[in-house]
Amino acid sequence: MISGKLRLSGMLVPQFARITLFAGLIAGGVSFADDDVPEPFSDEDHVSPSHAGSSDEIDPFDPDLHRPKYIHVQVEYIEMSHKKLTELLFLSSPKTSDATPLRHQVAELVKKGEASVLETMMGTARPGEKATSEGIQEFIYPTEYEPPEIPTKVTIPGKPDDLTPEKLKLMWMMRTPATPTAFEVRNLGSTLEIAPDLSHDGKVIDLQLAPEIVWHTGNTVWVETKDGLGNVSRIQMPEFYKLAVNTAITCIDGQYNLLAVLSPKDQNGVTDRSRKVMVFVKCDVQTVKESDE
Repeated sequence: MISGKLRLSGMLVPQFARITLFAGLIAGGVSFADDDVPEPFSDEDHVSPSHAGSSDEIDPFDPDLHRPKYIHVQVEYIEMSHKKLTELLFLSSPKTSDATPLRHQVAELVKKGEASVLETMMGTARPGEKATSEGIQEFIYPTEYEPPEIPTKVTIPGKPDDLTPEKLKLMWMMRTPATPTAFEVRNLGSTLEIAPDLSHDGKVIDLQLAPEIVWHTGNTVWVETKDGLGNVSRIQMPEFYKLAVNTAITCIDGQYNLLAVLSPKDQNGVTDRSRKVMVFVKCDVQTVKESDE
């Protein structure tokens, strides 16, 4: 009978179990040689995400590979009822960022008269550069006023210097109106700012964009006065309504993306929550070369 003991991992193991343990390790194919133990992470197994699959996606013999390219960006504002939008989004369950099927559904609604194209903006830029396209009216308005002033003293020849009803009436008629002293310019209409960048394979676009539509919906009168001759003087500020998006996305060449859903204005210039505006964007990579035809 073997009575010896073996210490294994901090435990005392009977010696008769040592033979059984060693035989089990050999049967399982375990090698004790240091040269056969692989490194946890080797350079051959590591692939950078930015270059994964690049050898399969890029054709080194493509004649257009090194030609200059620019990116054409198209933004669409499409208006429909809040109810119809909810139905569209409820029925759709996109698994990717590709909103082209949704854009086809919206096109069918436009044909049926259940939706309308509110605005379409386009801009083109080289990769890594900024571009702006706009169709605007420059609206100049005052932002600061000097208030109306009344003369502090009126002298009438042959009349005493004290205040009389006649002088008070004359002072009121000589009052100066509110005078604008500072102005600002606001662009009314459509503005599109883009800053696209292109991936190494020419298929993925990183896009920063800021489309905007601005309306002048009225003025707010803060002070209104009338002189003795009936001339009206007002201190007022304009009211604007805008539909704007400022974001950065990553999109695929030729695919639509749904940027945002906004609430338009009603006839009185306030938010109309019964209608919605879907904002789509599409990027197209175009190669600079002569036509093949």
